[in-house]
Amino acid sequence: MYDMKSLKAEEFINDEEIKATLEYAEQNKHNRELIEQILEKARPRKTGRGVECAGLSHREASVLLACDIPEMTEKMYDLAREIKEAFYGNRIVMFAPLYLSNYCVNQCVYCPYHMQNKEIPRKKLTQEEIRQEVIALQDMGHKRLAIESGEDPVNNPIEYILECIDTIYSIKHKNGAIRRVNVNIAATTVENYKKLHDAGIGTYILFQETYHKESYERLHPAGPKHNYAYHTEAMDRAMEGGIDDVGLGVLFGLDMYKYEFAGLLMHAEHLEAVHGVGPHTISVPRVKRASDIDPTVFDNGIDDDTFAKIIACIRIAVPYTGMIISTRENESCREKVLELGVSQISGGSRTSVGGYAGYTPEERPHDTEQFDVSDQRSLDEVVKWLMNMGHIPSFCTACYREGRTGDRFMALCKVGQIQNCCHPNALMTLQEYLTDYASPETRAVGEALIAKEILNVPDEKRRQRAMDYLDEIKNGGKRDFRF
Repeated sequence: MYDMKSLKAEEFINDEEIKATLEYAEQNKHNRELIEQILEKARPRKTGRGVECAGLSHREASVLLACDIPEMTEKMYDLAREIKEAFYGNRIVMFAPLYLSNYCVNQCVYCPYHMQNKEIPRKKLTQEEIRQEVIALQDMGHKRLAIESGEDPVNNPIEYILECIDTIYSIKHKNGAIRRVNVNIAATTVENYKKLHDAGIGTYILFQETYHKESYERLHPAGPKHNYAYHTEAMDRAMEGGIDDVGLGVLFGLDMYKYEFAGLLMHAEHLEAVHGVGPHTISVPRVKRASDIDPTVFDNGIDDDTFAKIIACIRIAVPYTGMIISTRENESCREKVLELGVSQISGGSRTSVGGYAGYTPEERPHDTEQFDVSDQRSLDEVVKWLMNMGHIPSFCTACYREGRTGDRFMALCKVGQIQNCCHPNALMTLQEYLTDYASPETRAVGEALIAKEILNVPDEKRRQRAMDYLDEIKNGGKRDFRF
């Protein structure tokens, strides 16, 4: 039976409930009165504390996703933009992935790291190689990384991951520093999650790939990842281990997108119901070409319009969550979805093990790539592109470093109050980037943007303090101010 508070995977992600939800959505996809009611429920409302959003249940959101009435879809997009603005403003958080090892004992049929793939060389970074990768990323301007690794208890044990995290945090090069390390590694034990928490990680990220159990087991024919329940219940173990910022995601294109959408929202509801904290982030990757992987063999691919609608509906249903889009997607696709809900993007990304050090922005190794990178622009180009569209590229990690994680973050975010800190923090970290790393053209665009946006800090004393900090960053050589 469906029970969102259960700790059993097949009860909080219940197949019968998803099928009933999809049937209900199909029956009501042209029910204008119901759709209008759902949209009205989700609309932001100002309160004495700030802004509040009710969000939607997986069933309500599935009705919106199923609706194919063009003017209703436009209303959904308008509402998604309104919610995005209310909770995240025009800030876009920047990050980069760092691949540590492509050794893997799983046989996932959609991933080139599967153990039977003989086309790619296997590689694991030494601590010195990690040091060089991190310096290269710092020299680009990055402050936030997401480390990635295949699952291999011999080559990539938890001790190796912990040593890598320690190395990353220890490196200070010129004005560079990695201030937050998010971790995307295989499902593990409560004990290991405690170790990751103690190592000072930011968000623990784990993609479900698919919530359809039969498809999941077929797509993961062998290896530890074959165990659907162990994988699906990982976030509960992470929370038990003290990690209160977790990131969900499915790999769209593996199975029916409406099923995945409902399962994803049910997982978010489960975390909220059991732990009082929903997902810190939700990622929306799509299957892409890679070594030994042809995405056309998966017959559930989704077009760009459907992809945009999924993102808008997630934003409406889970208004507080950060939404991530990677360089799997090209520039035009990313541009469209930024305003519909996405709040974090990668820039200058390499998906190879050892893909940064020793290469120019134009060069990139392909022999160990996990997937083809569609957006191959440099970080500087991405930053300038964002600013030209009116977004603020943010390298901020203040909430994590000030202890505003889990329920403490959500308590502020859910009423829109996080912007009182985030807006000036974003501007200060952008000024760091402009001063230390940007091209002259990007610097000029950015400083004009900062001069305009600083006036939007509502509190006069905070605004003046932020202006003083900006001056000290730009002209005094100081770094790392934060509210």
